[in-house]
Amino acid sequence: MPLSIFSVNLLSENLLLLASMLIIFAILITKVGMRFGVPSLLLFLILGMLAGKDGLGLSFDNKELAESIGHFAMTIILFTGGLETSLSDTKPVMRQGALLSTVGVLITVLLTAVFIHLTARGLVHGIGSSFLTCVMLASVMGSTDSASVFSILRGKKMHLRERLGPMLELESGSNDPMAYLLTIISVSLILSPHPVSGFFGTLWTGTWILVLQIVVGFVVGLGLGYGGKALIERVSLPNNSLYSILILSLAFFTNSVAGLLHGNGLLALYVASIVIGNKAEIPHKKDVLKFFDGMTWLMQLLMFMMLGLLARPSQMLSVAAPAIMIGLFMMLVARPASVFLCLLPFKDISFKAKAFVSWVGLKGAGPILFALYPVMAGVQGSSDIFNIVFFITLISLLVQGTTLSPAAKWLNLSFEEDPAVETFGIDIPDEMGMLRDHTVSEDDLAGGTTLRDLSLPHGIRVIMVRRGERYLVPHGSMELKVDDHLVIIMGESDDDLPDVPETDE
Repeated sequence: MPLSIFSVNLLSENLLLLASMLIIFAILITKVGMRFGVPSLLLFLILGMLAGKDGLGLSFDNKELAESIGHFAMTIILFTGGLETSLSDTKPVMRQGALLSTVGVLITVLLTAVFIHLTARGLVHGIGSSFLTCVMLASVMGSTDSASVFSILRGKKMHLRERLGPMLELESGSNDPMAYLLTIISVSLILSPHPVSGFFGTLWTGTWILVLQIVVGFVVGLGLGYGGKALIERVSLPNNSLYSILILSLAFFTNSVAGLLHGNGLLALYVASIVIGNKAEIPHKKDVLKFFDGMTWLMQLLMFMMLGLLARPSQMLSVAAPAIMIGLFMMLVARPASVFLCLLPFKDISFKAKAFVSWVGLKGAGPILFALYPVMAGVQGSSDIFNIVFFITLISLLVQGTTLSPAAKWLNLSFEEDPAVETFGIDIPDEMGMLRDHTVSEDDLAGGTTLRDLSLPHGIRVIMVRRGERYLVPHGSMELKVDDHLVIIMGESDDDLPDVPETDE
């Protein structure tokens, strides 16, 4: 039975039933994606397309609602990315990330626009003969997608050398303003009744808006980030879960305030989240991060499936040839050229690292959402442009998304990190010391089989023993076995402290 019967009221029981079924199925297929190295976001997109009008028949064509839901989802995804970003890792690559997210986007857009104008514009009726339309199409696809980069780099637990991870995440989290504003400027010029005479005026206005958006967004993010830090550290809430809700509200507040002041809201909340995540003493921080991790997965799932529902695969066949041409040019020429030019002054970044950064030009929900803007503005041929962007996003996720991990290994840029230590849900302050896992071997038991026989150095204590699925509280006479996992804490011992002379009271 076709699913078109479900295209009814948003809160109807039928639609909620269908939505829950799709979400359950989407969650289950993530396991298949992980096994075969396919990005989960690609599977969510394809699932939405299969359930859509050209598939099982679910009708969803509300682009205004899709844009609103997409912006809401991007807010949570970016904020979570900022919370989990280490400022100590990001500071050394701040200049590189800033250049890639501004100058890099501009170079990518200009090169791609010229290529489209020279080769692909005659293949698609929607592009026409206008160079401005080519610039608009290139601008929509100019940025790397933060949701895709965060999801793939962190989902695959990729640990990269030369601080590439923080640089790529910083770039993807901050390059949307440039691409979005270039899209707005090009759309304004296309719709202007006198585009030629108004070119320089629009260019000047667009440049001013771009600078204003970035500066105001950064300042608002910085100010409200430290304001949020002060609030979190001073308020005492009766329920631990309320801290997560409070921090989420700060994200929406930051986004809205930046927008009211004509700044970029996404940039502001990303900066604020980095400040809060690195500077604030967040109570029950691990529980807060787990909450945001779950919310991020839900938002990615909903956003990519919703965008899949908007797509019409039957309409994409007519734009397949130019989409493949443009997509390959961006992956193999425009993105590498922008990366190598922007990173040219940084001699400490190897050729292999620059090549890998060139390959991480992932597209995703961001470009698709940007492609909705000319559609809602009524630009002629914008439907064809939307289909091209969607097709290129599929190519990017399929080709680049599935090969990032093998490429990093082939270039010898990835490394294995020590497994995370099990802390059993306990927040242990850094001041108390470092946690480490240790697996008991036969050599450890050569001098005796009890915990006491290990003769641990001063400052090292075993706080938990895991044997199979059991968790045991350690004591000196405990009999240890090979393959027992010891959770140990390494810190300062009272034996290491200087003697303090007693004083008479």
